[in-house]
Amino acid sequence: MAFKIIEGCVNCWACAPLCPSQAIVAAKPHFLIDAHTCTECAGDYADPQCASICPVEGVILDGLGVPVNPPGSLTGIPPERLAAARAEIRAR
Repeated sequence: MAFKIIEGCVNCWACAPLCPSQAIVAAKPHFLIDAHTCTECAGDYADPQCASICPVEGVILDGLGVPVNPPGSLTGIPPERLAAARAEIRAR
C-alpha cells in the first residue's frame, strides 16, 4: 500500500526532499505520491517522513484512507480539546 496526498496540501515542498523513494511529485493542484514508488519508508525510517514533516494535518492518508498525520499530530492537542480552547477564547 502507498500513501496518498489529498486536497488541502499547500505545496510547501517540505515532504518531497525527505522521501527516501522519491515518490512525491509536484503536481497541480497539490503534490502527489506515486503509488508504484512509495515504500511508506519501510526499511528506511520507523516513521513516514512525509507525514512527520507535513505542516498540514490530515492531508496524507494511508492505503485505508486514514490520516497518517491526523489532527492534533503537530500540536499534540486532541481536536476536541483544541475546539474547546478556541471556543473559550472566542467567548472572552
